[in-house]
Amino acid sequence: MVRPVRPDRAARLLFPYARYGPVPATLGAMAALRFPDRTALIDERGALTYAELERRAASLATALGGRMGDGKVGVLCRNHRGFVETVLAASRLGNDVVLLNADFSGRQLGQVVEREEIGLLVHDEEFGPAVEESGFGGERVVAWADGGGTVDALIAETRPEPVRPGRVSRVVLMTSGTTGTPKGARHDLSAASLLPAALSHLMRVPVRSGAPIVIGPPLFHLLGFAYTTVGLAMGMPLVLSRRFDPRQVLETIADCRAEALVAVPVMLQRILDVEGAPPTPALRAVVCGGAALHPHLSEAFMDAFGDVLVNVYGATETGWATIATPEDLRAAPGTVGRPSFRLTIKVLGEDGRELPAGETGEVHTGGGLRFAGYTGGGGKRVRNGLTGTGDLGHFDAAGRLFIDGRADDMIVSGGENVFPGEVENLLGGHPDVAEASVTGVDDERFGQRLAAHVVRNEGAAVTEDELKEYVRAHLARYKVPREIRFVRELPRTSTGKVRRPAADDR
Repeated sequence: MVRPVRPDRAARLLFPYARYGPVPATLGAMAALRFPDRTALIDERGALTYAELERRAASLATALGGRMGDGKVGVLCRNHRGFVETVLAASRLGNDVVLLNADFSGRQLGQVVEREEIGLLVHDEEFGPAVEESGFGGERVVAWADGGGTVDALIAETRPEPVRPGRVSRVVLMTSGTTGTPKGARHDLSAASLLPAALSHLMRVPVRSGAPIVIGPPLFHLLGFAYTTVGLAMGMPLVLSRRFDPRQVLETIADCRAEALVAVPVMLQRILDVEGAPPTPALRAVVCGGAALHPHLSEAFMDAFGDVLVNVYGATETGWATIATPEDLRAAPGTVGRPSFRLTIKVLGEDGRELPAGETGEVHTGGGLRFAGYTGGGGKRVRNGLTGTGDLGHFDAAGRLFIDGRADDMIVSGGENVFPGEVENLLGGHPDVAEASVTGVDDERFGQRLAAHVVRNEGAAVTEDELKEYVRAHLARYKVPREIRFVRELPRTSTGKVRRPAADDR
């Protein structure tokens, strides 16, 4: 039987929301009220309960409040408690939080901190040289070091005091930056904009309150950060590690009896490659996103771990857009699923006309998170109230969305549109190929042709001519790569996306 919440209890639960707004600090405060003794976070330094996490965030907010004024807070950390505590503390104070990519060079970091007007930078000790090279002249706090961290010291020596933020904090996430300087994406958040995505998630992803969730992607990435907030909202123990190790992840899932794992596709491949992996009978949901999930990988993973895989599609600018259940992935490998509840997705042609199932055009979304533009200015193209994602895709007859590639990746070869992703999927399914990256190159005869960089499976000796013949047997002649180069690995961002242009021999 569902029991109504007592009026006094309801007031207590709603008070943090009224004080801080729909921000991470709200989720942390509400979870501490609801589940004070439940484990909130597990990292390499041990476990924290929700009450302890809230107390530490409150102390850190008090300590930082006198240091940063109204400036933005930059977070340059790996996955650990210091990252979460800093985000909770800054949003508690009403300061905007900028999540910085751990892959930034010193030069990139300098450009971003200047553009975002960051006044306080919380970073791990290992990123000290990049911070020095960036020329950042504001306040600095070390979050993680071999002997502890300034954050730990500040928390230990500070008694928390009540705060009354003058504004609602925003979290600024960086775009992936695979083809240029990353941009900061802002959103206008509200309960009304978050509720549809939350309902879709509850209906399609079998995660439950109190069950541990292992988060593999960096927390500064949309996928990792989104599931950090999901975990806080549902009172789930967040299991974090500063570096991804596939065997360690499987051992952690087994030891903690974790029911959910969040990962990007390259992490799933590395998990599949682990020999003698421990059993993970408690695992109920593996949420994948952040990059293209190729059909051969989704099928191989579900064959090994059961039908637990969920594929989510979205972007830093638009948030969650679609969710593919295991049933979707079995019925239509390669799909990113169906639109989230109360979210409109249309595939539009160059003339803005909605295209029927089977025809490829740019994917546009409406509803859900409201993209408020880039922090450096500019925004996405909007057509009839729908925001362009920059991705090309199509629907099938059952209403499932497929992403064919980025609009700026499509090439025209001999007058035909060619999508590199289609050829990548095919090559990736070859028994001798571990992974492949396909890009466009100039061609005197056709204008443009495809070129592929391929990583062979260990011990495989497949040749360039054999792979070209394999593509020719399955796809149109103009889709056969002009050249195929074999490399030891593909260069990737920390979020698992292949850097463009494709790999160089190393």
